Amino acid sequence: MDSAAPASHVSMPSTGTEVLLSVKGLKKHFPITSGIIVQRQVGAVKAVDDVSFDVYKGETLGLVGESGCGKSTTGRTVLQLYKPTAGSVVFEGKELTTLPGEELRKMRRRMQMIFQDPFASLNPRMSVGRIVAEPIRIHKMIDNRKEEQEYVEHLLERVGLNPYYVNRYPHEFSGGQRQRIGVARALALKPTFIVADEPISALDVSIQAQVVNLLEDLQDELNLTYLFIAHDLSMVRHICDRVAVMYLGKIVELAPADELYENPLHPYTQALLSAVPVPDPLVEERRQRIILTGDVPSPANPPTGCNFNTRCPVAFDLCYQDPDPVLTEVSPGHFVSCHRT
Repeated sequence: MDSAAPASHVSMPSTGTEVLLSVKGLKKHFPITSGIIVQRQVGAVKAVDDVSFDVYKGETLGLVGESGCGKSTTGRTVLQLYKPTAGSVVFEGKELTTLPGEELRKMRRRMQMIFQDPFASLNPRMSVGRIVAEPIRIHKMIDNRKEEQEYVEHLLERVGLNPYYVNRYPHEFSGGQRQRIGVARALALKPTFIVADEPISALDVSIQAQVVNLLEDLQDELNLTYLFIAHDLSMVRHICDRVAVMYLGKIVELAPADELYENPLHPYTQALLSAVPVPDPLVEERRQRIILTGDVPSPANPPTGCNFNTRCPVAFDLCYQDPDPVLTEVSPGHFVSCHRT
């Protein structure tokens, strides 16, 4: 095994690429309380438990894993929508976790989020024009109402919607159109970094590719950087430069997209990829499926040692002992958290 790269400093080899976001040792634990009148904490749900990664300017970093593994919580904690329990989040050279309220509010112009559910993330009582204009008004980006309306219409047109739709309401749009409205709202403040939280999972398959192509076009045109959260591994390979795989609140593997798909090293990554259909029937017939047994443990009571040891088909004695495996660089840019690598 190559020399270990501790989880507190996971990055790519030095290539001169500018780091836009650096996350180190990030934790988000939700307290479990007992009692009605006097509540006391009796435990914690470890939704995100010591996660570290860098995001480079202009790239798309994919974050994948099963439902409940902590992907969305990671994205929200990075943006400080959730206050982290511990860890560091440095964005454009500034530590977000210690920023005072007013300074953090100013930084929010630079980082935005596209939410998963286009039906729940838009206020049904507001017109599309007001929805897109709301962040502009909050941050006092444009004072002139005529200029504001022109800018909102331009945003709608840029995401493929008719600018005359400004006076319509969310219920008058399809799911794909609503997600485009969400994209327009995210672009309103001209951010450099966007967390896309499963932006296509609630859409019809026929619409998913259109939204992904839109995101790619916007990235090229506006030099955007994405943290793309998803569970569709085939789509992640298409859009992402690098991919981080999460399991039970931890990153278990991180690598360039092609490297991860061609040479997965963690047993969990191998199991995930074995479930992705291959269009070639001959290859599909010869391919070995890895079927995981058992259920995902509770993040309130994770297993001792490696989090994956209760379902891992190749676990051995060391996997059940403390400490759990460290995320280690086994080849340039390829990090794995497994005792067998």
